[in-house]
Amino acid sequence: MSSSPHSNLADVKAELRRQAMQLGFIDIGVSRAEPLDTETKRLREWLDAGYQGTMSWMERHFEMRTDPRELVRGAKTVISVLENYYKPISHSTQPGTGRISRYAWGDDYHLVMREKMHALLSWLQEKCGAKGRVFVDSAPVMDKAWAARSGLGWIGKHSNLISTTHGSWFFIGELIVDVELEPDQPVADMCGTCTRCLDACPTDAITEPYVVDSNLCISYLTIEHREDDIPTDLQTKSGNWIYGCDICQEVCPWNKFSQPSLESRYDPRPGTLDTQLADWATLGEEDFRNRFSKSPVKRTKWKGFVRNVRTARINEGESVDYSGASETTNSR
Repeated sequence: MSSSPHSNLADVKAELRRQAMQLGFIDIGVSRAEPLDTETKRLREWLDAGYQGTMSWMERHFEMRTDPRELVRGAKTVISVLENYYKPISHSTQPGTGRISRYAWGDDYHLVMREKMHALLSWLQEKCGAKGRVFVDSAPVMDKAWAARSGLGWIGKHSNLISTTHGSWFFIGELIVDVELEPDQPVADMCGTCTRCLDACPTDAITEPYVVDSNLCISYLTIEHREDDIPTDLQTKSGNWIYGCDICQEVCPWNKFSQPSLESRYDPRPGTLDTQLADWATLGEEDFRNRFSKSPVKRTKWKGFVRNVRTARINEGESVDYSGASETTNSR
C-alpha cells in the first residue's frame, strides 16, 4: 500500500531538518505562508511613531513585508533557519580599543548564509519539486516574526529573537516555497519579569518592553545614520562602539546557553578585537574598502566609520581633530 501525500511530506520535513543540520544551521522551523496580522499592526504602530529613523526602506513594500504570498507567487510555506555566529572570545580590555558588534567580526553573513540556503532550496527542489526563493535579511521579509511563528524562539524585550537552546547570537534566513509542509508551533515568551536589556541600554533605546526606537539605538547610529555627526546628546552614551552594539544581548541571561559557532568564516578578522582607536583613525578610504571587503562593516561606509571612530575617541578622552576626516585622509 502506497503512502499518502501527507506522510510523504512529513518525511520530507524530517529529511529537510537533517539536511539543514548538515549544512551547518543550528535549527529550522516551518510556518504557513499567510498574513502576519498581529505583527502588521505592531509594525504600523512602530512606523507611525517614527522609530525607523531614516530607514525609509522599511516603509516600502508594506504588503510584501506582511504577507509572503505577495512576495512569492503560490507561496504556501515559510521555512526559517538559524545560523550561529557566536565566538566565545571578547574585545581587548585595553583602554582606547574600538568595539565592533560580534556579528560583524568575520565575513558578511549574507554571503555565507545565502550559499547554504540555496543548497537547501536545491535539495528541496530535487526532493519534491518545490519552487521558491531564498531570503537573507535582504528583502521585505519579517525574519524574526517568521522565526517566532515557526517555533524557533520568541521575540525578546530587546526585539531580538531568543531561543532557550541557543540564546540570541544567530542570524535568521527564510525559504518561501510553494509546497505545503506541516507548521511547527510557536513557543512561549520566556522573558518573564527580566528587564536586564532595558536597564543596560545606555541610550534608553528600548522605550518599553519589545519596542526599540532606532533613533536612540547605538547600532542604528553607527551603521544606518548617515549624518556627519551622531546627535550630541547621544555621542557620550555610545562609548567605544565603532560599529553596532551588543549590550542588550550581552546582558541577556539566555545567552549563557550559547555554544561556539563552527563556521570559520565568522572568526574575527586579524585586528578586529584589539586595534586601538588611534590606529583605526589612520585607515584611509581605500584601506577601509580592502580591510572590510566582504564584511558587514562596509555598510557604514568609510565616512560613517571615520565619524564613529572620532566619536569613540572623544568618549575615551583622546585628543581628536574636530575638522572631521582630515586626519584620516592625510594619513595615506
